[in-house]
Amino acid sequence: MSTENPGFKWGVSTAALQTEGAFDKDGKGLSVWDEFAKRKRKIGDKSNPSVATDFYNRYPEDIAILNQLKIPNFRFSVSWPRVIPMGTGQSNEKGLDFYDRLTDHLLENNIVPWTTLYHWDLPHELQKRGGWFNRDILNWFGEYVHLVTNRLGDRIKNWMVLNEPMAFTGAGYLLGVHAPGERGIGSFVSAAHHAALATAAGASIIRSNVANAYVGSTFSQSWVEPHSSGIKDQQAAQRVHDMLNLFFILPATGHPYPLKHLKFLNKIEKFIKPGDESKLNANLDFVGVQTYTREVIKYSWTVPFIKASMVSAIKRKQPYTQMGWEVCPESIYHVLKNLQSVPGLPPIIITENGAAFADEINNDGIINDTERIAYLDNHIQQMQRAMKEGVDVRGYFAWSLTDNFEWAEGYRPRFGLVHIDYENNLKRTIKESAKWYAGRIKD
Repeated sequence: MSTENPGFKWGVSTAALQTEGAFDKDGKGLSVWDEFAKRKRKIGDKSNPSVATDFYNRYPEDIAILNQLKIPNFRFSVSWPRVIPMGTGQSNEKGLDFYDRLTDHLLENNIVPWTTLYHWDLPHELQKRGGWFNRDILNWFGEYVHLVTNRLGDRIKNWMVLNEPMAFTGAGYLLGVHAPGERGIGSFVSAAHHAALATAAGASIIRSNVANAYVGSTFSQSWVEPHSSGIKDQQAAQRVHDMLNLFFILPATGHPYPLKHLKFLNKIEKFIKPGDESKLNANLDFVGVQTYTREVIKYSWTVPFIKASMVSAIKRKQPYTQMGWEVCPESIYHVLKNLQSVPGLPPIIITENGAAFADEINNDGIINDTERIAYLDNHIQQMQRAMKEGVDVRGYFAWSLTDNFEWAEGYRPRFGLVHIDYENNLKRTIKESAKWYAGRIKD
């Protein structure tokens, strides 16, 4: 791939909340996840992200691994409460200094930084004022984006505004299974509309502050298939596809919200103010696609609003990961081909793709994670298949560099190319998949 397309971007992705730790060090404020993890039965293994992989203190070690593997691009996110502890107002110089050091260290090692501005760690103080369902968040977020891009924009040119808005609004404001734990259609549609507006507003601010900026935003995408040929299952799959895959990517690329099959989301109209429609198009330079699996959907009258439910890989006797997600390499091909139907879609970068497996260290200290190697290899091949059929894909970032705090699942699922020994001083061990990936990039 590299020889066929010299400009293709290979890399790995991470996120601040999942790796940095140092949750209250050097003036950092609390995030909604710091608070959410304190609640009973919210985190699968009863853990919290207060230490995570201690990337805040050990980033030189992790960058040395990137350098050793010769991985040329590294995606990380900035922690909003680390740089503005209260979410708005006084900035935190020590927090900004950390991202200065990180950026400089990457560049000194000839690794290109790709920065996500919002990867779910909303300042807790802003959630106390309504968080994403308070329209004032557009001003709060704008202030934050101005601060970060003014500070780092002289060195960082590749930016992503939001990470998977459907995930953090759906899981956090509709279902309540992620921080901040809110539930209900009203809170969801208001949070969703404000996130959609923030995507475009954030992109505009980046361009105003960063010369030659390359601006995108990331969107979760799954291949959605009906469980049967029955009309109810097909209609249920259509609703899920429109909500999961299209609800945010359409307005960001200049199209209306896809409400034709999602009548229960019409409540969003009460939060749309005059002129908002013209403010939703983010004019992105690229779309970040984050894809992991296929979702097989059946009609379910018991599920509120969407009337659809997922048929698990276990029930369908398909291979699956630690997350219970089906291992289905063809899914990335169909996701990419389906996106061709979005008029005016900019080029695509796969900003996350990977799998969690129960890795084991053998007596020689080697982690021979063959399942992960097969997953990555087969998905990259299916990506290349779509590219050969005309889909404009410009890069692929594996998730993730290291094992980390996997949100509501805690530390049990291991997505990393590098193993973290949580019982032994967070010792790093390079897995065989990391060596394979490094070799794949060179090919």
